[in-house]
Order: sequence, then structure tokens, then C-alpha cells
Amino acid sequence: MADPDQHPATSNLLHDLPVEVVISVGRARPMVKDLLALSENAVLPLDRRVDDPVELFVGGRLIARGQLEEVEGSDNGQLAVRLTEVAGTGLDLG
Repeated sequence: MADPDQHPATSNLLHDLPVEVVISVGRARPMVKDLLALSENAVLPLDRRVDDPVELFVGGRLIARGQLEEVEGSDNGQLAVRLTEVAGTGLDLG
């Protein structure tokens, strides 16, 4: 793979590209009959608890874990993730 230091202009262009981070709070595995019966106000149980860490993915690859919290000073309840584990820091996220 090419060394990014050999092409600094190209490397700097990549820094300004947006990346979508997907936050996973859990999974559900309902039976098809239960899924078909869902309606407004139905509750779909997940495989995680409220205080369990969430997982952050980029391109389907796990990059970090964290805790959900409300953005400080937000008066509309905007969610954020405080990172507790990050890939590449010696932690095993697999």
C-alpha cells in the first residue's frame, strides 16, 4: 500500500470526507408471526440492557464501544456516545 506521506495533498483531501458511523444498541429476534403483529406502541425487546455499552461500526467493522448519554446543555435531549473502548488502542473488540 502506498505511503500517505508520499502524497500529502491526497491524504489531506481524505480528511475532509464525511464518514457514517452506525451505533448499534442491540438486536431483536422475534418470530415472523410476532413481527407481523407489531403495531404502534408495541415494545420489541432487545438482547441488551439500558446500561450496556453500544457498539460503533464504520463500513460494517466494529471500531469502538461506548455509553449513550445526552449532549450536555442540550435542551432537546440529543443523544451522544461517550467512547469507552477504541479499536487500535490495544483493546480486543472482536
